[in-house]
Amino acid sequence: VQLQASGGGLVQAGGSLRLSCAASGSIYPITTMAWYRQSPGKQRELVAAETSGGSTSYADAVKGRFTISGDNAKKMVHLQMNNLKPEDTAVYYCNVRWGIYSSAWGQGTLVTVSS
Repeated sequence: VQLQASGGGLVQAGGSLRLSCAASGSIYPITTMAWYRQSPGKQRELVAAETSGGSTSYADAVKGRFTISGDNAKKMVHLQMNNLKPEDTAVYYCNVRWGIYSSAWGQGTLVTVSS
């Protein structure tokens, strides 16, 4: 199983980016698709998650600005990020969980927000 994340880059504060993550391999049944981020010197933190039933959850810092959308059939998950702030600068990782115990991570994509 491999996850390929894309869409990161440099953007000015107030701008938008859309991250995408495509999975390959057998990952059925998907239970959760999520995005995490890690800033220098900080622990990896959950940004947003979506269950196979469509329930979503967000970190307080991104509520109202970020939107996660998953497509289990296509094995893809996106993160639309609007009104970006310098504190959103981080490496963003996608994560997919399937079955009972299986999980995989993408390689990370860097998002840099300039002030």
